Amino acid sequence: MGPTWKQRVLSTLLGATVASGLTTLILILVEATSVLLPTDTKFGVVFDAGSTHTSLFVYRWPADKQNSTGVVSQALACQVKGPGISSYASDPAQAGESLQGCLEEALVIIPQAKHQETPAFLGATAGMRLLSQKNGSQATAIFAAVSQALGRSPLDFRGAELLTGQDEGAFGWITINYVLGRLVQYSFSGEWIRPLEGTLVGALDMGGASTQITFVPRGPILDESSQATFRLYGSEHRVYTHSYLCFGHDQMLTRLLAQLVQASPGPLVCHPCYHRGYRAMLSLATLYESPCVHTPPPQHGAGNLTVEGMGSPTACVSAIQGLFNFSGCEGRGHCTFDGVYQPPVQGQFYVEASARGQERWLRDYCASGLYILTLLLEGYGFSEETWPSIEFRKQVGGTSIGWTLGYMLNLTSMIPAAVPAQWRAQSYGVWAAGAGFMVLTLGATLGAAAVHLLWPHS
Repeated sequence: MGPTWKQRVLSTLLGATVASGLTTLILILVEATSVLLPTDTKFGVVFDAGSTHTSLFVYRWPADKQNSTGVVSQALACQVKGPGISSYASDPAQAGESLQGCLEEALVIIPQAKHQETPAFLGATAGMRLLSQKNGSQATAIFAAVSQALGRSPLDFRGAELLTGQDEGAFGWITINYVLGRLVQYSFSGEWIRPLEGTLVGALDMGGASTQITFVPRGPILDESSQATFRLYGSEHRVYTHSYLCFGHDQMLTRLLAQLVQASPGPLVCHPCYHRGYRAMLSLATLYESPCVHTPPPQHGAGNLTVEGMGSPTACVSAIQGLFNFSGCEGRGHCTFDGVYQPPVQGQFYVEASARGQERWLRDYCASGLYILTLLLEGYGFSEETWPSIEFRKQVGGTSIGWTLGYMLNLTSMIPAAVPAQWRAQSYGVWAAGAGFMVLTLGATLGAAAVHLLWPHS
């Protein structure tokens, strides 16, 4: 005897229930993908007030409505015309006015509707640190002038401040590792993971008045004053960082010339790093205005100096070595120069590379190159084995290497201390299909129950 009508209907409904349920489960488990929630582009502006010039950077990022974080990219890099703001000590108002050209370019890039909600910052580095040591009231007047000028802009200006050397190095380290994706990564399995410790890179920065080195050493940092600690994406990072004031490119050249002047018996100075045939007249008073020159002017009383090039690399290296106090590290381990503690360098390093192309800088190329070699090899302790780990780059992924991005990320809390939350969902089509099959499953289940309970027994 064959199955009854009730059994046939019940079997059909149960089969539909199973098929529909399995399809719904597959759509939920297999077709689920990471999705971008509705985003809104945000902007941030940072002025880098260096010793020799000021730069403006505009950053943008897609921000969700939960925590306003997203991958940051550089939208604009503008070089302010004129010298650094520390050069306007006698006319502070002009320091503020000098920023207007780049500010106007930034306002064009940023949509007008976003102006009032865009944070703007100005950070000053070694040039202003030197001026603050030399004349604190002049430095205060300059900060007041630039704050007044930027405060009149439609942006959300949040102040101008003087960065410490340690801040400059630490924020530069955050910038390069953030841009390279070394702070956090998104795995193929759809999880946020912390990269291996060895993948973090060190940062070397050469400014006009100071130079910085920052990296994660292999062992513990024995001097707490040279340690910076961050908690980023749920991981704690301890980095070694030190800034050498007066060892930046321009101040090095000034100190080198002053050293040669002190060793010269008269107003004629033979410069071993300048090429043969070079001859120029320089002001003695201007040379000794630098806070990095600690020796008094010579007694021969000449107001000007005549400088002639010798073109002697050997003598140039010897003169450059005289700028370092290597004897301060005798008998001490983990020491660079001037008695400064530093663990052995390890890992890959990125250097901000920038070369001046004007002919007036040609005279300094020899001194600059030999100085960088001396600093890296004899100062920081790089060797033939570790030298290949240094990569000279001006940008990474379209973003300039420097402290400004890390500074903005820190002040706006753009890098969360905790690991980012993960969002998963279906596309609309998959969601609609899943919902339909879920309704079908429910209907088939209810139908099977009704047949079983209500259909009369034969």
